[in-house]
Amino acid sequence: MKHRIGFNRLRRKASHRKALHRSMVTALFKYERIKTTKAKAKEIKRTAEKMITRAKIDSVHNRRIIFKNIKDTYILNKLFTDIAPRFKARPGGYTRMLKLGFRNSDSAELVLLELVERKEIVKRKKKTKEPAESGAKES
Repeated sequence: MKHRIGFNRLRRKASHRKALHRSMVTALFKYERIKTTKAKAKEIKRTAEKMITRAKIDSVHNRRIIFKNIKDTYILNKLFTDIAPRFKARPGGYTRMLKLGFRNSDSAELVLLELVERKEIVKRKKKTKEPAESGAKES
């Protein structure tokens, strides 16, 4: 029976799993979207959504609790000042998983885990110089 199984261990020891959660949640808040396997994404989603819910109320206590997992102060400030205010009116469901298919090497199912209301990052195209015109005119 599968009663009272609280989380997926991801075939890792506790310390490795904890480090994985920390790094992937930090990356999710930094880039606002990450590409990973479905099993990892489901676990990271739980952790990230709990952090966003706590970050909606900006207090010293909440910052210290989240700082236990996110050691980067820049990302911590971004979570409290930029990400959490975007979700102030939303009661839950801050992330989405988009299926990408299967990985070639081991056929693991890949997904794109992203924040629902994420800022669109506009990439500028590099300016290319137009080719110099030749001296002779074409008629």
